[in-house]
Amino acid sequence: MKKDVQIAIDGPAGSGKSTIARKLAERLNLDYIDTGAMYRAITLAAINMGIAPGDRKGIIDTAVRSRIQLRGVKVFLNGEDVSLKVRMPLVDKRVSEVASIPEVRKILVGLQRQMAARGGIVMDGRDIGTSVLPEARYKFFLTATLEERAKRRFQDLVKTNPQITLKQVMNEMERRDLLDSTRGHSPLKVADDAVVIDTTGKSIEEVLDEIMGIVGG
Repeated sequence: MKKDVQIAIDGPAGSGKSTIARKLAERLNLDYIDTGAMYRAITLAAINMGIAPGDRKGIIDTAVRSRIQLRGVKVFLNGEDVSLKVRMPLVDKRVSEVASIPEVRKILVGLQRQMAARGGIVMDGRDIGTSVLPEARYKFFLTATLEERAKRRFQDLVKTNPQITLKQVMNEMERRDLLDSTRGHSPLKVADDAVVIDTTGKSIEEVLDEIMGIVGG
């Protein structure tokens, strides 16, 4: 695989894009960039600073002041490893709001493009193929049924939050889907030249093999 190749993987929450993107990068010996974790880091920073939901100026100021670094699957916020903290339920609830703010997206998209300019990468998110890397050589959009996606996320969340229910996870995921797909700036949508893969009922290896059949090695 050429070291300057860019592979964009988009999709809604629970579609498997992060896991697939990470493992694909490993197979191809490319860098992996989880853009969703970057928005989560800004969300976490706003929560830590007591910024109230709806305080756009406060969130934008937080984004301006925050320093985000990605090292493989590790996420660092102002030098602190927040890889686990960015997955907290409270961050889940607020990240779509943060990601919908154009000024925040402009800051992070600029950083994402800088990262991509370093060399071969696999980047996943919700607007990679349509906005961040529109010229990417390979674009994939992963999806799955709401029920399947909710079950996957529930299996992860119940480990740290035994009180959570599948219904709660499904309702929250449905809310995030609506916010992500209807936001005015860089909404979640399929790029015209993206390959759509429904991961419902498929194993990680099956999806990886499908993608590898297109990008080669």
